[in-house]
Amino acid sequence: MNTAPSLTSQNPIAGILLKCASVAVFTLMAATIKGTSESAGIPPGQQVFFRSFFAIPVIIAWLIWRRELRTGLKTFRPMGHFYRGVVGTAAMCLGFWALTLLPFPEVTAIGYAAPLLTVLFAAMFLGEEVRAFRLAMVALGLVGVLIILSPQLGLSSADDPDAQLRRTLGAVVTLAGAACAALAQIFVRKLVHEERTSAIVFWFSITSTLLSLLTLPYGWVMPDPTTAVLLVVTGLLGGIGQILLTSAYRAADASLVAPFEYSSMLLALVLGWFVFGEAPTSIMLAGAALVILAGILIIWREHKLGLERARQRKAMTPQG
Repeated sequence: MNTAPSLTSQNPIAGILLKCASVAVFTLMAATIKGTSESAGIPPGQQVFFRSFFAIPVIIAWLIWRRELRTGLKTFRPMGHFYRGVVGTAAMCLGFWALTLLPFPEVTAIGYAAPLLTVLFAAMFLGEEVRAFRLAMVALGLVGVLIILSPQLGLSSADDPDAQLRRTLGAVVTLAGAACAALAQIFVRKLVHEERTSAIVFWFSITSTLLSLLTLPYGWVMPDPTTAVLLVVTGLLGGIGQILLTSAYRAADASLVAPFEYSSMLLALVLGWFVFGEAPTSIMLAGAALVILAGILIIWREHKLGLERARQRKAMTPQG
């Protein structure tokens, strides 16, 4: 008999706030990852190891603070954690690799395919209701993603064929990472019905740490002290961000929370411009604007539906 506690509660506002906080933390983490790639040539597998291994102390400290160290790591779905870990680790590897191939704002913009795919996957695999309006907005967002992709996929002229090939590879890698990230969130959404947030985050860090070691034969490098510190920071940020993200999908439906991924655009533009000297292109901005518009319209529609449901509940409440 499964004695796992029922841990799912719906709080859309909390889910949205937690998602936005996780986006900010993960954007800073991605910038740090990109910095270690450019300055020291750290390969993606090694970056995944540091991001995962040094997230574990954050999780342990969080459990101690919540007084859940004894119970917080107990699991009722070990294989669910394993599958989530495999897909999530693939998403991380691909995402970190993409940061070495494309400018930071463009990786962020193309990565917006992930929340769009999460909406579709939530309907396909979780049975969450996705109305026609939301599907139309997802389609609009995907058009925006295609606009962002057009230069990378060779749909515009390029002076340097090698550079174009690199950008095409970057686009494909980023899209593959986005698909894996969306699938990972579906696994998270399944796990939160029976598993504690602490267990989900902890066992993901363990799984991704072990899987990242499989890349050791393919060439790790010895980091200098500054790079080593930055790699440790990525792990600390990753632990914090993962806790926030998992909590967000516990608090609200994936199809509602996912569009707030778009809040990373402003921070990515600022970091790309001031830290990496990467100016956004007009095509990228136009495509990103469509994706963000789609997200805003989804949010507006959900707000209207929420008000309607609240009025219906009020009307059905007996008046004393």
